[in-house]
Amino acid sequence: MPGSVEPVEPVRCEPYAIDLAHKHVKSKNRSAPKSDNVYLLLLVKLFRFLARRTDSNFNKVVLKRLYMSRVNRPPVSLSRLASLTRNISGNTAVVIGTITDDERMEVVPKLSVAALHVTKGARARILNAGGEILTLDQLALRAPTGSNCVLLRGKRSAREAVKHFGRAPGTPNSHTKPYVRSKGRKFERARGRRASRGYKN
Repeated sequence: MPGSVEPVEPVRCEPYAIDLAHKHVKSKNRSAPKSDNVYLLLLVKLFRFLARRTDSNFNKVVLKRLYMSRVNRPPVSLSRLASLTRNISGNTAVVIGTITDDERMEVVPKLSVAALHVTKGARARILNAGGEILTLDQLALRAPTGSNCVLLRGKRSAREAVKHFGRAPGTPNSHTKPYVRSKGRKFERARGRRASRGYKN
């Protein structure tokens, strides 16, 4: 009819506050190391390639550990290395971190290790025992899929700082180390340290 108005279909709007494009989704995991060390960046490039082109989970784990901060790459001592590889003969121990010397250990067994860094003392003792030390790029040439390799890492909670974490020192059943100027007769020896002064932990 003349003069009649045709009904207009309502425009459907997408609901607000839904991030359909996932623009604002941020992964908390590292995808590259923070360090500017060129040798580390070359290792990342190498293991990124190996992780992509091989089906080996070993390379993916090594790559992830190369991204980690130093706190998350704790050192491994020679004694710990020897005890962990006691029943694994013919395999290479791989540490994405530092291998340190242990003066308490008298005899070092023959070891085959690959690490980011080996201290001077540890290097001398491993080589004197007839062992071998590989860099990670040499390891990639020898075992591109991580065959006959054992990934090891140190104890993350062994840091001095970790002893101060937890329940407040002085509270019942707390074994947290207090920040004290000195350890002696005059320092924090009352409540919580003696049964006669409230309680003793």
